[in-house]
Amino acid sequence: MAKQKVTFFWFRRDLRLEDNTGLFHALQSNFPVIPLFIFDDAILESLPKNDARVNFIYDSIEKINTELNAIQSSILIKKGNTKNVWQSLIEEFDIQTVFFNKDYEPYAIKRDLAITELLKENNIESLSYKDHVIFEEKEITKADGLPYTVYTPYKNKWLEKYKMAGQAPEFDTKPLFSNFAKTSYSFPALSEIGFERSSIKVQPHNLTQIGNYNENRDFPALDSTSYLSPHLRFGTVSIRKLVNWANRKNQTFLSELIWREFFIQILFSFPKCVNHNFKSAYDGIQWRNNEDDFKRWCSGTTGYPMVDAGMRQLNETGYMHNRVRMVVASFLCKHLLINWQWGEAYFAEKLLDFELASNVGNWQWAAGTGCDAAPYFRVFNPEIQQKKFDEKGTYIRKWIPEFDLGYNEPIIDHAFARDRAIATYKAGIIK
Repeated sequence: MAKQKVTFFWFRRDLRLEDNTGLFHALQSNFPVIPLFIFDDAILESLPKNDARVNFIYDSIEKINTELNAIQSSILIKKGNTKNVWQSLIEEFDIQTVFFNKDYEPYAIKRDLAITELLKENNIESLSYKDHVIFEEKEITKADGLPYTVYTPYKNKWLEKYKMAGQAPEFDTKPLFSNFAKTSYSFPALSEIGFERSSIKVQPHNLTQIGNYNENRDFPALDSTSYLSPHLRFGTVSIRKLVNWANRKNQTFLSELIWREFFIQILFSFPKCVNHNFKSAYDGIQWRNNEDDFKRWCSGTTGYPMVDAGMRQLNETGYMHNRVRMVVASFLCKHLLINWQWGEAYFAEKLLDFELASNVGNWQWAAGTGCDAAPYFRVFNPEIQQKKFDEKGTYIRKWIPEFDLGYNEPIIDHAFARDRAIATYKAGIIK
C-alpha cells in the first residue's frame, strides 16, 4: 500500500502556532502538514529529571496539541537521537519537504546540517526560515561586511533597517490550519519522556509592565519586569509581534530586545566565545577559582545582601532580576576572582530563560572580557547598589528572611576586593 505524501514541520524553539514563519510556509505546501517535536537526548541527558524548562516545553507543546485537536489534527512527539528519529520517519512516511526555523547556536547548526544532509541523501527537500530574530547573522553588518562587535553602532544600524521596513512582517497562519494532516497521535505523559514535575514554574508574561519599563526596571522590589524571557527563549511568543509592540510603547524595552539579537549574532560570528574570552588580551588573568567561595556565592551566603538575595531568588524560582544579575556576576568575577565560565555554567543550569548567546555575552560583559564589555576597572559596589536600588531592603528581606536577625559577615572587604581585582586584571592583560 502506497504511503501518503506529506510535509513535516519540525518545532524546536518556536512553540506556537500563530505568527510562525516556517509553519506559515509549510502550510502553503501541496501536501498535508504533520507537526513534529523531538525531545533530543543530546540535550536532555545532562538535565535533572525535574528540570523546570523541560516542564515548560512539555506544557507548551501540549497546548499546541490541544489547539490542533480542535481541528482534528495532532502533534507527533518523538524522543531519542535526532538523526535516528529522522531516519525512522523517512522509512515510515513519504516525506516531500521538511520545514523548520533556524537556530544559530553551535550545537543546533551542527545538528541541522546533519539532518539536512540526511534528508538530501533521501531526496527530501528541507527549507529553513528566520523566525526568532528580526535580523539574522549577516543582515546587520559594517560597511565592509564584517559583524559589529560594539552594541551602539549595531543598534543604530538595526533601527535604521527596521524603520525603513516600517515594521517586522507578521505571518497569519490561522487561515491555513485546514492544511494540517488529519491525525490523532497519542500525547505522551511527562514520565514517558523520563521527566517529572518541578516545583518551579515559568510565569505568564505580562506586557502591561513595559509601559513604565525605563523608570522601574532597575528596582527589583517592584517586580515590574515582563517575565518574557523564557517565552522568547522557547518561542511561545513571536519576536515580530513583540518588537512591533515595543517600538510603539517603549524604546528602552526595544533596546533590550536589540541587545538579545546583538549577542545572537556575536555567538554566530565568533563561536569560540562560548569557551574563551572574546578579548584574548584577558587570557592572562590569574583567577583564584576558590571552590569554597564559589559555593557561598551559589548558595547566597556571601554576607552581601544584594548578592545573596539574587542567588536565593535564582535557586528558588529560576528567575533573577536583571539589575541584580549584573551585581552578582560582577561580584563573582571581580570580588572573588572566579572565572566567568563558572558563573555562566551555574546560570545555565538554573535560569528558566537560559539562552547561550545572552548568557555568555552578559557574563563576559560583567567580567570585562567580552565585546563592548564593562571596563575591567569598573567594580560594582554591592552595598551602594543596594542603597540605590533597594533602599528600604524590601527585595532583600523577601529572599533573606533572617536579614534583620543579624546578617553574615561579608566574605571579603569591598575596598580590598576592588583593589585586588584591578591589580589582578592589570597584571593579566596580554599586551
